[in-house]
Amino acid sequence: MVEFAGYNMPVSYTGLNDEHNAVRIHAGIFDVSHMGEFFITGKGALDLIQKVTSNDASALTPGKIQYSCLPNDTGGIVDDLLVYKMSDEKYMLVVNASNMEKDWNWIASHNDTGAEMKNASDDYSLLAVQGPKATAILGKLTPVDLTKVPYYTFVIGKFCDVSDVIISNTGYTGAGGFEIYCKNKDAGKFWDAILEAGKEEGLKPAGLGARDTLRLEMAFCLYGNDIDDTTSPIEAGLSWITKFTKKFTNSDALLEQKQKGVSRKLVGFRMIDKGIPRHGYEITDAHGNIEGVVTSGTQSPSLHQAIGMGYIKTELSKPGSEIYVKIRDKLIKGIVVKTPFYTQPS
Repeated sequence: MVEFAGYNMPVSYTGLNDEHNAVRIHAGIFDVSHMGEFFITGKGALDLIQKVTSNDASALTPGKIQYSCLPNDTGGIVDDLLVYKMSDEKYMLVVNASNMEKDWNWIASHNDTGAEMKNASDDYSLLAVQGPKATAILGKLTPVDLTKVPYYTFVIGKFCDVSDVIISNTGYTGAGGFEIYCKNKDAGKFWDAILEAGKEEGLKPAGLGARDTLRLEMAFCLYGNDIDDTTSPIEAGLSWITKFTKKFTNSDALLEQKQKGVSRKLVGFRMIDKGIPRHGYEITDAHGNIEGVVTSGTQSPSLHQAIGMGYIKTELSKPGSEIYVKIRDKLIKGIVVKTPFYTQPS
């Protein structure tokens, strides 16, 4: 267990590799109740969300979810988040625990649309069940036909005989699965029921360690590592969630960035020589000249090789470019590759 953003969080239960492989091959259950849930309601709800997020929430219909980010005024990112459309005048924003207060204050400071805001983070628990067998396991506990809930879609229905549970086809592993939003009083019951339902399917509890290696194999950004207040969504490869069909915070500057190009880009790379890249390590050329910095790195349990992400000069960002990571004063060779690093078998 470790302290994380004011919460006591499980890093590992049976070992990182064991949990990681369980999610890739069978299924794993994560307690991610530390995530924040804000409800934005009223006639001005959509206008406020459109103003503060980079993606175009007007494209959402009830039951749909959108990945987005909150740009700041200086070209960086306040946070990345999910936008859930519950109805035309009700949205749920799911934000990172470490940024909860910052996000709330940022959104509130831009609320001149009359939208009502409620921070319900302390009322909700969140369980993520991920892996190829997640749908079959959870199907034993709900009358909802989960095979008819597409990716980035949610339903509100019964789960373990409890009504009004949000069941969402989302996740942070690339292995498929669902996230279950429930009231705190039901979380223990749900956890036990899911473990029991998945016992014969190879389901295992998984902690933050496996969550990190799983998301890195998919090249999913982690706030505080790969994106932060100083990195723009264009630099981070998040142009696909940055829609210039509307005006939003700092949109003019970000549009100019997209049109003119950026001097650095977030890339994925794998190590050729032996060595594991870690957050903060320098990326150099063959002569030791600094060309960038590692933002995330690990030994991939699925690929059995060291992989990483980092910002490097745009001219070195093409797949196949040779780079070096400075590890204990030695230059360890790597190569820029296309992401994701890992493709989950269908």
